[in-house]
Amino acid sequence: MSKLVILKIGEGSFAQGFPVTLQVGEENARPTTEITGTLPAEPELLGVYQQWQSTYRGLGLRSRLSAPDGQQKNVSLVQDCHQAAEQLRDRLNAWLRAEFLRPVREKWLEKLHPSDPIRVIVQTADPALQKLPWHLWDLLERYPNTELALSAPVYDRVAPIPTPAGTVSVLAILGNSKGIDTQADRALLESLPDAAVRLLVEPSRQQVSDRLWEHPWDILFFAGHSSSQENGETGRIYINQTDSLTFSQLRYALKKALERGLKLAIFNSCDGLGLARELADLHIPQVIVMREPVPDQVAQAFLKYFLQAFASGEPLYQAVRQARERLQAIEDQFPCATWLPVIYQNPAEVPPTWAELTGSREPAIGNRVSPSAPPSLPSPLSPHPSHPFRWAIATSLAITALITGVRYLGWLQPVELHAFDQLMRLRPEEGTDSRLLVVTIDDEDIQKQPQPDRGSLSDGAFSQLLKQLDRYQPRVIGLDIYRDYPVKPEHPFLAERLKQDGKLIAICKVSDPDSNVVGIAPPPEVPGDRVGFSDFLEDPDGVLRRQVLFMDVPPASLCTTPYAFNVHLAARYLAAEGIEPAFTENGNLQFGKTVFPAIHSRTGGYQGIDAWGHQILLNYRASRRPVNQVSLSQVLSGQINADAVKDRIVVIGVTARSFGDYWSTPYGTGPADKKAGVVVQAEMTSQILSAVLDQRPLLWVWPVGADIAWIGFWALTSGLLCGWVWLRSRSFNQAVSRMVVVVVVSASVLYLVCFGVLTQGGWVPLLPPILAIAATASTAGLYQMGRYPQGRPLRSPDPALHQE
Repeated sequence: MSKLVILKIGEGSFAQGFPVTLQVGEENARPTTEITGTLPAEPELLGVYQQWQSTYRGLGLRSRLSAPDGQQKNVSLVQDCHQAAEQLRDRLNAWLRAEFLRPVREKWLEKLHPSDPIRVIVQTADPALQKLPWHLWDLLERYPNTELALSAPVYDRVAPIPTPAGTVSVLAILGNSKGIDTQADRALLESLPDAAVRLLVEPSRQQVSDRLWEHPWDILFFAGHSSSQENGETGRIYINQTDSLTFSQLRYALKKALERGLKLAIFNSCDGLGLARELADLHIPQVIVMREPVPDQVAQAFLKYFLQAFASGEPLYQAVRQARERLQAIEDQFPCATWLPVIYQNPAEVPPTWAELTGSREPAIGNRVSPSAPPSLPSPLSPHPSHPFRWAIATSLAITALITGVRYLGWLQPVELHAFDQLMRLRPEEGTDSRLLVVTIDDEDIQKQPQPDRGSLSDGAFSQLLKQLDRYQPRVIGLDIYRDYPVKPEHPFLAERLKQDGKLIAICKVSDPDSNVVGIAPPPEVPGDRVGFSDFLEDPDGVLRRQVLFMDVPPASLCTTPYAFNVHLAARYLAAEGIEPAFTENGNLQFGKTVFPAIHSRTGGYQGIDAWGHQILLNYRASRRPVNQVSLSQVLSGQINADAVKDRIVVIGVTARSFGDYWSTPYGTGPADKKAGVVVQAEMTSQILSAVLDQRPLLWVWPVGADIAWIGFWALTSGLLCGWVWLRSRSFNQAVSRMVVVVVVSASVLYLVCFGVLTQGGWVPLLPPILAIAATASTAGLYQMGRYPQGRPLRSPDPALHQE
């Protein structure tokens, strides 16, 4: 599934820093994830960029910036340009790896897989930020199907007027070509498949305006000399030997072109960021420009590679990335050629494919029917069994098969999961599990720390917290915070504690085993037998209903532990009770007499989930406060009850909203209803302890065969009751009224049965049997409606033909 990532950089400066917001979601959908961070002050970065820019422009490359002055390439400066480029790249990545941006980076790694096609949009109003080579961000190197674009913070979508099409309509302006070769651009455009190219060679301003007004265009292309103003806000194109234009001088013509379907503007010319920013004010969907002066050979090579990829079916972003990366082959002659092409995106638009451009203005006409074909007539009804009970059996079997097939395809999964969530919320109160205590770290706790330089919990605060907890003698301490960095030398107590304390468990992150994501490493000081993975597995609707106990870890992952963090916590606690973990012959985890069987595919409404480790359903504790919680500040100040800690499992984790570690559960998906990740870890641990020590039931589901029998039972029951209703009714209206009662009563009984079973740990299908009841009753009504018109009695007046 294609993903859209928007990195919004707010108002700020290199001297003071910038606020940052990361949004992640599916293409053509609202963002499902948002998290904030901060880019710290970096006043020297702009100077490093200006030094590179000065070195690059000082190469003397013959470019499309302006008419040539006879300057030749200074070969001695090539190495200096490469060095300046490396320095800028390193400085930029050091800035983007800043600690204040760590939550954003970690959320990115958590939500995005390397195999995903991803569009990344950097949205900022600062011209200096837009000039930075964002494509060199080391985070993007993990995602081969990703390309980055720039965007203005203010945008809108202009709905085009549909007009017929069949080819891609291109308006190509070949401007002032003094000293450059625009004929190569012309040849490339004219060789495009399924394209109608209209050429304007060194046109006048009126000719450009007239062509934009008179015809609908898909693509606007310009090759020639261009430049941007020093402030980066506007640009200028040189359309012939004497005249130049800014886009404010073509504003009305461009707006008309946009209304008639203009999708893409390509400026194969120099210094185009000012052009792109000016076009963004007009809400052009996509613009491709060169960020700096571009040599002729580079411009021609990029256009060739881009058009080849785009016209052959590659998405626009991937086509730009392929073309840009292929320029690396000529960087020995033209340094930093891969830096030049950049997309400027209107976030309200989705980039089109070449095929979509070919038919972009073709109106939808629906299904076509040959005018000579006669209208189809309904076939005669098949003969039905005359006796209603025989009919009921046949109908119930057919409906059971139909619903089972639909369920097998997964079409009912979203509504089945929703019904499950509803039942979970109705369970009676269970109270708090006093064996666990969660130490929360909120935004206020982070701000109060004396050295908040390491994520959410500084070394000093962590060391002080452990010393304070030692006074109360917890049985197990779990650290649900990523610490893939060593302890600072000034905290030897903490380093030694992490190495030696057998009751302290830490976390790492495996990430998706089907991807190449390397995950997040555990604390360097903690041995591997005291590390558990923290990975959660959401259902397709984004709700967390499963608990992964162990998995086969991908070899490339930085997290090598096969067991979950909550399993480690429970195992350490149960070991003090004399209960050790084991495995059954089937590979299921077992503590004492309690076995944790894995759920399998196509059970309980799920499909294909057993490829992601050993999973069980997460039986959340039905309680407003499933575990006790205290804040970091309360612990450090001694404001806690010693009995709440002694011999308990203490889990330390972040609940600060700014870190975004909140999860949708059956108890709610809204911002106020989501549960913090550390609380979910505690509930997972509680489930294991409660099942072993309290015999609290685990959630179980039936195998597929039992589900089918369950659905068939309710379909058959509904059918038989409907048949009995028809035999006992004297009129059509009476039969319909009684059937409504049958459906309502049957569905109510089914609901109560499913709820009662769930309170005992069983999740049996609810929605499919309800559909079977309703479908059987509806089919019965339609069948009998055809046999007995509404004005005709259902019973025969001859007792010999109809006996009660």
